Formats: sequence, C-alpha cells, structure tokens
Amino acid sequence: MTGPLSSLTGASNYFEDFHVGQRIRHARGATVDEVEGGWMSKLVMNTAQAHWNEDYLRGSPLGDGRVVFGLLTASVVIGLASQDTAENALAEVSLDGLRFTSPVHHGDTLYAFTEVIETSPAERDDAGLVRFRHWGTTQDDRVVFEGERTVLVKRRTHWSDR
Repeated sequence: MTGPLSSLTGASNYFEDFHVGQRIRHARGATVDEVEGGWMSKLVMNTAQAHWNEDYLRGSPLGDGRVVFGLLTASVVIGLASQDTAENALAEVSLDGLRFTSPVHHGDTLYAFTEVIETSPAERDDAGLVRFRHWGTTQDDRVVFEGERTVLVKRRTHWSDR
C-alpha cells in the first residue's frame, strides 16, 4: 500500500527507524498562555481553585499564578513529540503512567523529549508497535510531565514509495 501521501511525511520515522534506547530532543517548544490554560480548565469543568483563582494561589506552594490543567500539559508535550514519533502512525494504542511532577503556569514554555522503550511486531504485517517514554520540561529545565505511549507505526517496507 504505497501512495503519494507517503511523500508528505518524514523519511526517518517508520517502525524500522525506532530502536530501544533511542532518545530524541524534539525541535520545537510551545508557550502555554492564559487562553489555552483558562479555556481548557473551564471547558472540562475542572473547578480546582488552582486553575481559576489567582488570589487563592498567592503565597501557596504552587506559586503565584494559575496552574495549567495537567492534561493540557500532557497534550502539548505529546503534540510536540508527534512529528518525530507518530507522523507515520496508524493508531494511538495506549497512554499510561501519566505523572505531573511540577506545576506549569501560564507563560511557561514546554519542551518535549522521548526515549524509545520497546518495539514489537503488531498483529498486522504492515506496521509495528513502538512504546515511547515522553517527558516535558519548562524553559528552566523543570520536568513537569512524564508518560508512556504506545503507537502503531507504519513499516517502510509496506508504506513508503521512496
């Protein structure tokens, strides 16, 4: 199953390109501002005061300023990693062991890192399973997120027309 769409994706992120122990520092960062932080907390009705009430946070151990909803932090980190890890994905299989290790505040910039922790055959011969450990840091190198993700990734032998 090759086709013209494979020319739109990267040439080095098929199943065969991932090796256990491989580490990737993803190229882009993303600053989380009040629009994303406030909107997401209200959209999912997360009424924790740390997301909505700056007065409540003044002098608290969480620091001054509203805290970004954890699943938004995870989404940004995984999104930053996706071009390198899931551009040739057929399916997201699982997301496990999410940990939020330090608060993210509006105005923090997130960076993403990945380690390949497992590769294995899939039930179909045109793809394989890759398990990644992702983590995200802020501009001051604080680790704020860790999690594992399994992705069904195309095999070059079946999908690439290059």
